[in-house]
Amino acid sequence: MKTERRSILKRLFASAAGAIGLGATTKATAAEAAPEKEVFNVVNHQDVPLFSGSTKLGNLVFVAGKGYHKEGDIKVHTDEVLKELEKELIKAGSSMEKVLKVNVFLHDLNDYKAMNEVYKGRFGSKPPVRTTVAVYGGVPGDSLVEMDCIAYI
Repeated sequence: MKTERRSILKRLFASAAGAIGLGATTKATAAEAAPEKEVFNVVNHQDVPLFSGSTKLGNLVFVAGKGYHKEGDIKVHTDEVLKELEKELIKAGSSMEKVLKVNVFLHDLNDYKAMNEVYKGRFGSKPPVRTTVAVYGGVPGDSLVEMDCIAYI
């Protein structure tokens, strides 16, 4: 039973690794198979790395949440956040058309319709899946919206 479970787990790992472009084989350990992640735009707090603007692993790009911390309504904030996501994707070798998943965090759910007006069409003719939530207590830094995403290269 234990051997059968281990065999199933090895096949599952190999399948998942192949799907994200790691090229792992069932004989290699995870440490041998996984390439080192690349990080971009590291934000430091008191000379200690806090988070990265984006991270690449295999053929996937994970972009950190972007907000807009200046004056403006939800449409201005949404437009600026989408521009920042696009800049980060381009730096990492990807594009808006290659985004697979977006998370949208709204300060106020009443801004949903106006946010959608700016959002629509920004990811090409095959938009990514998306989750949108209103955040209790608001988005950090007084942004009206924050977005993060996962894309491929």
